[in-house]
Amino acid sequence: MKHVNIPVFVPHLGCPKQCVFCDQRAISGVRSFDMETARRTIEDHLATIGGAEAEIAFFGGSFTGIGEARMRALLDLAEEYVRAGKVLGIRFSTRPDCIDEGILSILSRYSVKTVELGIQSASERVLALSKRGHTAEDSKRAMDLLVYAGYEVVGQMMLGLPGAEREDDRETARFIADCGAAAARIYPTAVFRDTELCDMTRRGEYVPMTEEETAERGADVLEIFARRGVEVIRIGLPASAGEEGDAFFAGPRHPAIGEKIRSRLYGRILDEALREAGIPSAGEGERVCLTVETAVGEVSAAAGYGRENKIRIEKEFNVKKVKFIENPAVSRYNIVLSSEFSASEGGAGTCI
Repeated sequence: MKHVNIPVFVPHLGCPKQCVFCDQRAISGVRSFDMETARRTIEDHLATIGGAEAEIAFFGGSFTGIGEARMRALLDLAEEYVRAGKVLGIRFSTRPDCIDEGILSILSRYSVKTVELGIQSASERVLALSKRGHTAEDSKRAMDLLVYAGYEVVGQMMLGLPGAEREDDRETARFIADCGAAAARIYPTAVFRDTELCDMTRRGEYVPMTEEETAERGADVLEIFARRGVEVIRIGLPASAGEEGDAFFAGPRHPAIGEKIRSRLYGRILDEALREAGIPSAGEGERVCLTVETAVGEVSAAAGYGRENKIRIEKEFNVKKVKFIENPAVSRYNIVLSSEFSASEGGAGTCI
């Protein structure tokens, strides 16, 4: 059954710091908040989701930092729908330094299932340059508390933050996996107007990632999560991020950046499989026809964004044709490769 989050945005509420990159109002498109709006949002979503399994999700700010009275009021509101059988549970996003034993004691009285933790980076240098106001040790402590308490934890990270090298992003992905996260979100750093990061960009102190760099760095961390069994539930900001008042200033903004990143990872997987199978480079030996079996729903990503993987393989390897098909026995980010010599060139149909 399809899972649906009913998003209730609490923009910039509860954040004790102003990160250099942050404009939650531009990202979410929400500039005001009240309890009636929250209830109306929930009711509107429930009217459209059909039989999907749903959780009420408090996103946008640091939920556990908004003050106990307001937090309890929102949890009480969500709990009404849980008790009525209309949703399965509650989830929210927050900062690592807004999780402690006292917060967990409050949460234990409600049907909270999932906590999304804004780790962003495991590098102390990058966290300081981004003015996050917490340390990697704070993230580790919060993760340990949440995992031990039995919550499903989603680690949120950002690619290309100020001062972050490619290895810093990879180390953050490993950190999130090591801490026991069940899932992750990957957000390429975008520059919004009226933020300190925008000023840094104007002064040349920060250089935003290109789309090509984003695809490469995104594939790096996606591969780590895939190998460690951490499900990536989102890559990239919402498509509407920065639209209000043209808030977007610079950085990767491709509407399908997640597909480009997934495509890049599959390109690496295909290259490795072709080399291991001994498929020669273009112009060397006999040409072959390839069949690539993927998990259900993964054919498009494996063939590549704009079929870039298929086109490149047929150009760079001695391959006449590549066919992509689904196989329910194949898991995501894995492939089964088989080939036969082209009949038109006298091949004998050898399988690899």
